Amino acid sequence: MQPPDDPLTPVAPVFPEQWMAETLALADAMIRAGHFTAPAWAQALGAALAAAEAAGEPDTEATYYTAALAALESLTPLPAPDLATRKSAWEDAYRATPHGQPVTLR
Repeated sequence: MQPPDDPLTPVAPVFPEQWMAETLALADAMIRAGHFTAPAWAQALGAALAAAEAAGEPDTEATYYTAALAALESLTPLPAPDLATRKSAWEDAYRATPHGQPVTLR
């Protein structure tokens, strides 16, 4: 791959997977909207990373972003059963959505 003309343009994608970028974007949007504070996010992310390390998870990008997703879920004001129900509904909708189409809940 030839380097870009602009030295500030990344040669490769910054995030290896779209969901990883979306996880951090969602955390930023939630902080900016006042749903939780940046210190609360940092504490939740640190706790999720510590839990991953304690569980013997490898030190990889995937582990980091999975911990970030767990941190977001821990800051969600939904009771655990409601969160599980919503996650299941999204997974069902995702599996039923044709490739390239937006996922929507009914």
